[in-house]
Amino acid sequence: MSAASSPFPSTVVTGGTIGSIVIGCKLQVLHGNPPEYRKAEILSIRPTPTPEDATRSEYYVHYSDYNKRLDEWVAPERLNLLGEIEYPKLKKPKTVLAGIGKETGKGSEPGTPGSTANGGRVAKNNRKSNLSKAATAGKAGDAASPAPGTPGTPGGAATPSVAGNKRKASAMDEAGGSSQEKEGQVPMIKVSGEDEDEDDDGQGGDDTPGQDENSTGEYSKEREIEKLRTSGSMTQDPHEVARVKNLNLIQIGKHEVETWYFSPYPVEYAHLPIIYICEFCLSYFPAVKQLSRHRTKCSLQHPPGNEIYRKDNISFFEIDGRKQKVYCRNLCLLSKLFLDHKALYYDVDPFLFYVMTVRDEDGAHLIGYFSKEKESSEQYNVACILTLPQYQRMGYGRLLIAFSYELSKVEKRLGSPEKPLSDLGLLSYRAFWSEAIVSLLLEQHKTGVELSIDDIANRTAFQPTDVLHTLQTLNALKYYHGQYVIVLSETVIKNAERAMKKTRREIDPRALVWKPIHFTATQLRFL
Repeated sequence: MSAASSPFPSTVVTGGTIGSIVIGCKLQVLHGNPPEYRKAEILSIRPTPTPEDATRSEYYVHYSDYNKRLDEWVAPERLNLLGEIEYPKLKKPKTVLAGIGKETGKGSEPGTPGSTANGGRVAKNNRKSNLSKAATAGKAGDAASPAPGTPGTPGGAATPSVAGNKRKASAMDEAGGSSQEKEGQVPMIKVSGEDEDEDDDGQGGDDTPGQDENSTGEYSKEREIEKLRTSGSMTQDPHEVARVKNLNLIQIGKHEVETWYFSPYPVEYAHLPIIYICEFCLSYFPAVKQLSRHRTKCSLQHPPGNEIYRKDNISFFEIDGRKQKVYCRNLCLLSKLFLDHKALYYDVDPFLFYVMTVRDEDGAHLIGYFSKEKESSEQYNVACILTLPQYQRMGYGRLLIAFSYELSKVEKRLGSPEKPLSDLGLLSYRAFWSEAIVSLLLEQHKTGVELSIDDIANRTAFQPTDVLHTLQTLNALKYYHGQYVIVLSETVIKNAERAMKKTRREIDPRALVWKPIHFTATQLRFL
């Protein structure tokens, strides 16, 4: 049987035709500059007919052992059809027999009342469940988007296909970060202050249910680094709904930015080479002419909220998701392009958004933001945090994190980001925690004052668990004469001193004009 006549001629074959390529195939794909062949898996296929070829298609590929952010749509010319092609294995369909075994229900036997009826009912329910799963998988493969909003209109935010309040299933799980932490045991990874600016993008969590790190076991340093490098998210879910990136490029302000992940913008935008976003109201448009027409009518020159901080050219605005729904939904859509497991696109009422901007003669330009729940029983001070890619590695992520803890100090609470954090968010938080804790310890050491973990937590507004995990990460906890003591190595001290010499932007508490908002039970009832 030829490769072209059967979609699954064998597990691995040498050579094939473009017609034999199906979802799940693994083959060599041309990538990079200079271009070279890398093994990749076909995740999705979409038709892109041309006048010359009505059957032409594009292929969405994930490069094996490479970060998910490199996933992309490729033309058929980039597929190596002469080399080895690995086809997906056929799965045998499961046969469910009514009235037999476990499928009939617990404890029922043939001939007993309800055995055949229950078995038939179970089989029917299983068929419905399988059909439901197949429909969900089909939608994900096609990168389906929610029903579109009104394209080209201010605030034309798409209504996601799955609406509703998808919140975290658990309190302090999902290690790492900002979708926020379910971190049981932090692997021993040394954080160097000098690397903070390079890794710092302040990108944290999402608002999706995460996996408890305790349930997956502890990772070695090498394994975790490899996990961060190849995944792009701390939550390794192979069955995530949106695997296929639908937008490739956006223009926001003066910047053209390549997207990283799927975001539920209207399906009509999926095939466009670039979409245009107003940097002040975050409305999105398919053509630059529509954006230009919108800018003549859009009066916003800064985010639609209260300015609560201004120092030099940096400002922070506080925005209530209930009062500014359109802006906050557009902000969530934009951030989903760069956050892998953020699932909250639409229900913004329970959140406050703190948007950081840089000001010039044209207005206040969005740098990044973080959101927090209006009422968090777990004392989370960040629900989701992101620095836009064009402003990463400039220290802005560190500034966002510092501002979130400054608010916690005013509230007289200890704060922590929701877990799990994204890969970059985890690195940014660990670097920030390490630098702040080591600086405090060195400062107090000069005065001869000894600090406990609770003392450090109260002075920094960090949760004691975050302090403990950071000290473990730095390998600074030693058992001495029947108790644990904090001992900083020479390497940690040198790295901290080197980081202190850098010129960095810092949050000035005197420039913060803000009082915590207290919501009544009646107000919170409708969130």
